[in-house]
Amino acid sequence: MDIRQIEYFVEVAKHLSFTKAAANLHVSQPSISKAIQNIEAELGVSLFYRSSKQLELTDAGEAVLVNALQVLESFQNLRSELTDLMELKKGQIRIGIPPIVGAEFFSKLISHYKEQFPYIEIELTEVGTKKIRQEIDGGELDIGLVCSVNSSNESLETIRFLKDPLVLIVHESHPLATKESIQLSDLANETFIIYRKDFILYDRIIEECSKNGFSPAIACETTQKDLFIEMVQAKLGIALLPEKLAEKITYTSIKHIPFQEKSIYLELGITWKKNKYLSFSVREFIKLAHEFVSK
Repeated sequence: MDIRQIEYFVEVAKHLSFTKAAANLHVSQPSISKAIQNIEAELGVSLFYRSSKQLELTDAGEAVLVNALQVLESFQNLRSELTDLMELKKGQIRIGIPPIVGAEFFSKLISHYKEQFPYIEIELTEVGTKKIRQEIDGGELDIGLVCSVNSSNESLETIRFLKDPLVLIVHESHPLATKESIQLSDLANETFIIYRKDFILYDRIIEECSKNGFSPAIACETTQKDLFIEMVQAKLGIALLPEKLAEKITYTSIKHIPFQEKSIYLELGITWKKNKYLSFSVREFIKLAHEFVSK
């Protein structure tokens, strides 16, 4: 017995007619009859009462029909899942990832996803959180890894990975280097190496400085973590970095100092567009992200 014969039997049982079943399946009536005979021979039972007036299912036929419908449903589910998997192998996922912190915090997630789905093409675009949200909303990106979970765009869904406070990094010769903690107002006369304007953290730092009564002098805007560190090492200014990044700086001459009041955070999250069809590859990425968050 094969899946084709089961389909033939179900169609005949549905219409109680060999003629209608053959027409609906676009096969000859003898082919239908032969398939039913093969099933009956294999099972050793009659499936239909055959009379001149009407075709009827036998008790055995009723029992076979119940199970045949379950087999066809399972087969359809299997076929659909395999189709999704084949499309996944041929598809791609477009991910926006922020420079400076993106690779540091999200590389494990992306690497794990690649291990599970080695045939999917991952297209990474390095841009700031503001641009990521714009491109997800506009359809240029499927999903984004962002540095802020708060957004005024109600069309986007976001889940949080991590909330990491910013700390001050300075050269060991700087007067603030000996302090155990500082206030943001202590930086009023400092020169900042700061994030580029399309970064959410740029807005947050400028906003908090303004609350403390000053507008920071800016020596450089950058998207490169190494440039932050090298410029501080060269005594060209101070910088604010997420604590987890600051702890990994290898220069012993650079000190990182926490703020007394933690008012500026790097909030890492993943975002996608609501009320939009998500491909299997995107759904699996979100599912994997949820698993990472729960760990």
